[in-house]
Amino acid sequence: MPDVPPPARTAPPTPVELRVSERILWIGSAVYPLQNIARVYTFTMRPRRKEAVLRFLRYAAGTLVVGFIAMLPGLPSLTFQGADSGGASYVAWVWFLALAAAVYFFIDMMSVLTAQPHYVLAVETSGASTGLVTSRDARYLDQLVGQISYAIDHPDTEFRVTVERLTVSPNHYYFGDNVNMYGGNGNVGITR
Repeated sequence: MPDVPPPARTAPPTPVELRVSERILWIGSAVYPLQNIARVYTFTMRPRRKEAVLRFLRYAAGTLVVGFIAMLPGLPSLTFQGADSGGASYVAWVWFLALAAAVYFFIDMMSVLTAQPHYVLAVETSGASTGLVTSRDARYLDQLVGQISYAIDHPDTEFRVTVERLTVSPNHYYFGDNVNMYGGNGNVGITR
């Protein structure tokens, strides 16, 4: 199988070497014996935008509730002693903390909303480990899937390419379909 030429790129963020030699797949310093690889595939990893907005709304509502509850001890002194009492500074401090928390939650939500989808090559082993690399060119990753599949069946195959390391929070992205199976026969159900 011919080598896949690396795609033209502009300043790769964090390159990593992907190579196959002596029946071992190396992704940077991670090692995957070819005989333990169960699946190699590509997919587009998309940000969880809807969940980020819902999480922000849930956290903002929770912050308001906690703010109101935390403000309750300062209300009697604010009511009976006026704005010059210690209760006023306590209430102001509670709402300052609530506002700071809301700003933090908003920034967290915006980091997900502005995130870009990634083309990803995933290598799953017969155990629990998974290797992920990315490229700006989906066709390049599809060709790498073919090369790795070829190397699994042909022990003398060796190649070396440069890809990009995936540095994202897995909590902010979808990793494809989730299949839930709970014993018994005739289980069907893919959640998206």
